[in-house]
Amino acid sequence: MDQALFHLINQQWTSPALDLFMAAISNPDIWMPLIVLLVLYALIFAGFKGRALVFCVGVALLLNATVTSTLKNFVDRRRPKQVEQVRMVVLAKARPAFLTLFQPVQIRYSDASDRKRSGPSFPSGHVTNNATIALILIFFFRRWGWLYFFFAIAMAWSRVYLGAHWPSDVAATFFLALGETAIVLALLEALYRWTMARWAPDFFVRHPRLVGDAIA
Repeated sequence: MDQALFHLINQQWTSPALDLFMAAISNPDIWMPLIVLLVLYALIFAGFKGRALVFCVGVALLLNATVTSTLKNFVDRRRPKQVEQVRMVVLAKARPAFLTLFQPVQIRYSDASDRKRSGPSFPSGHVTNNATIALILIFFFRRWGWLYFFFAIAMAWSRVYLGAHWPSDVAATFFLALGETAIVLALLEALYRWTMARWAPDFFVRHPRLVGDAIA
């Protein structure tokens, strides 16, 4: 079932428009300038809410890197392109990176040289980080934060589309990331209340919750 669904997504449910879209959303270099601008805006202009958001996302992503690396080495599952021939989309090289969006993509099929590239398949770092961000945005912005889930799901789909992960990889990673992030947020909230109530009571009166203060 896993392999059959992978072949449908990777080799049959494809189109030139999807090729560019899927490759683009999986390339962090393209979006880095926008990410930097959003982080700076949150830190400078969004007050406590913005700084709390950046802090929670930063801590969660740092922990994600450790957990993802550990699980990859422990599970050591091979990527599709490492065990069979898969369809791959290659973006044109451009500087700055976002200019690649205006260049044609190249389609190629994996070969023996791809078997030693990249690390193990599970869990997916792309999916982990974007599922984490989606959940945190929901905690901070209930009315529209859930919209980021559409991007996170598209990101998960792209990893299969591009031949980087099996469908079961991204599905399991998504739920794993949500659970991990929920625990991280709960621990950060508890730590914030314990430390602020004792060491910065005046500040704590103004902002009694790290995460909840943003959604009260």
